[in-house]
Amino acid sequence: MPVVLTVSTVNVNGMRAAAKKGFVEWLATSEADVVLCQEVRAEESQLPEEVVAPDGWHARHASCEVKGRNGVSVYSRADPEEVRVGFGEAEFENSGRYLEVHLPGLVVASLYLPSGDVGTPRQEEKERFMAAFLPYLAELRAKAEAAGAEVLVGGDWNIAHAEVDLKNWRTNRKNSGFLPEEREWLGRVYAEAGYVDVQRKLDPEGPGPYTWWSYRGKAFDNDAGWRIDLQVATPGLADRAVSATVERAATYAERWSDHAPLTVTYQD
Repeated sequence: MPVVLTVSTVNVNGMRAAAKKGFVEWLATSEADVVLCQEVRAEESQLPEEVVAPDGWHARHASCEVKGRNGVSVYSRADPEEVRVGFGEAEFENSGRYLEVHLPGLVVASLYLPSGDVGTPRQEEKERFMAAFLPYLAELRAKAEAAGAEVLVGGDWNIAHAEVDLKNWRTNRKNSGFLPEEREWLGRVYAEAGYVDVQRKLDPEGPGPYTWWSYRGKAFDNDAGWRIDLQVATPGLADRAVSATVERAATYAERWSDHAPLTVTYQD
């Protein structure tokens, strides 16, 4: 691993639209070594060349078999040694929700965990995903540790872990994304699988900083958001984190997604 490593993760909320509104310019000026994108919602053939294969980047994309949904990407300065789509669960292999690349000393993955909706099949899908993904995370950490490598899973986890992770927590206690069982599951990612919420390690108190704001009403202007975009890392890498920044747009009009990039710098 490099002495200094910078990683950004962002849900682009549709790459074709984001590319027209500012993503391409943001990527071109990014000093990150790795950029993780979620909710691309397009196949490679539908994306402009500056998104599919931008200068200076090795790009990997995993689209969803259902057109117009999901989709994750990984951009890295170094050429990956290995690429994996999915995490071994048949239902989600071609769902465009998980893409993993292996770099020297580092396994880094882009995750788009299902958003869910209480009382619907979408919530049941989210629960199945979580049930299958937790043991994979534990297995991934064990394998990486045996190989002397670290793991970083960045992306849209679609769960606010604690009250400080969303502005209006009282009115969302029965909504997907802040359900007790979802929060308990994310706690198990940390306590049982042994991962660390990097941004929260650097800023234990909160509130926020939030990474997603609804397009409805004045959510962005009032900073009524959710902290659901995370970089979750093995302890060795988390201990190297020196800064975490949410690249929040200066104004509503300058947003190219309803999410903002979370950028973390790791340093020996």
